[in-house]
Amino acid sequence: MIESLRVGAIIAFVFVGLFFTFVSATGVLRLPDVYSRAHTASQADTLGAGFALAGVALSLGWTTTSFKTVLLLFFIFITNPTAAHAIARAAHEEGIEPWTSDDDQTDKDLAESEAATAADGGEPVTDSNDPTTEPSDSTGGEKR
Repeated sequence: MIESLRVGAIIAFVFVGLFFTFVSATGVLRLPDVYSRAHTASQADTLGAGFALAGVALSLGWTTTSFKTVLLLFFIFITNPTAAHAIARAAHEEGIEPWTSDDDQTDKDLAESEAATAADGGEPVTDSNDPTTEPSDSTGGEKR
């Protein structure tokens, strides 16, 4: 009875680990920028590796190898989030802007924006409620 529960737990841990690893891989391939990719790699991949290693440690029983597997698990729990933070910090220091919902424009939207800019005398159309845009100086001088 206990052996069948142990085998069931091993299978459950490995499949949950595979699920989170698949979610992480899908997120890295599908997400739009380095910040969200680092987040999914840190979170989901750590969980995936954690559950898979927990299944391995449970399958090995009480041996020195299972102890080493648990140490590897703790190592992954510490290094994956640290690496993701380092990647995100390096991207920020390089000036890489995070993706925003405004970046999700279609070619049609961009063409309409360019047409509106050309019709307005070449001045870009700005939203006065948008805090990310700086107001232009009406005298034609430099911005302060």
